[in-house]
Amino acid sequence: MHVLILGGTTEARRLAESLHPGARITTSLAGRVADPRLPPGEVRVGGFGGAEGLAQWLRAHRVDALVDATHPFAGTISFNAASAAVTAQVPLLALRRPGWIAGEGDDWHNAGSLEEAAGMLPALGRRVFLTTGRMGLAAFAGLDELWFLMRSVDPPEPPLPSRTEVLLDRGPFTLERERELLRRHRIDVLVTKDSGGAATAPKLTAAREAGLPVVVVRRPPVPEGVLVAATVDEAVARLRQLSG
Repeated sequence: MHVLILGGTTEARRLAESLHPGARITTSLAGRVADPRLPPGEVRVGGFGGAEGLAQWLRAHRVDALVDATHPFAGTISFNAASAAVTAQVPLLALRRPGWIAGEGDDWHNAGSLEEAAGMLPALGRRVFLTTGRMGLAAFAGLDELWFLMRSVDPPEPPLPSRTEVLLDRGPFTLERERELLRRHRIDVLVTKDSGGAATAPKLTAAREAGLPVVVVRRPPVPEGVLVAATVDEAVARLRQLSG
């Protein structure tokens, strides 16, 4: 069985580890991270040329199942995968970690986009911990009256807010470390995408403990009609059903 995993997440790598070597695994990475952690099996880097290019690749390489295990905010590739799966008549499974849920004591402000999140900030704080990744930062570039601590794996590309300190780091992050980060930089508001998972969740706990508001950018929906697995074990079980 040949499984193509659209990867780049921890779940994608763990899925490849769970399936290999019992199945032929190809993991596709977008190439946006300079030094990614590579999964077992075959790895390709770069795009497919849209939905039609992906459909052609699925046919040419005789893929038996397609798994969309990309980041919850990688919306374009998810819709391309849904279209390509229909065209190539290949079963598609989306592996999506559950989103975060606000608990008692959380002061969350939901935003539908980075632009909406940026518009909320002047009323919430002056020293911002920005953890939305290095893409789309132009939404915050005009907020010259605010100071930003921006964390990402790789250096961000301009335009950036004029008053920005960049912290290059890769999770998982500990609660104690996040507490110290908020204290040392005198952060008074946190901005994050609802990526879910445990690796970056400690910042939410640290913000709750400090009584800080958190702007949460909600994730886009999975394309309609696509089967969703919430965990790697569930995805493995689904794929085993497909293979008989």
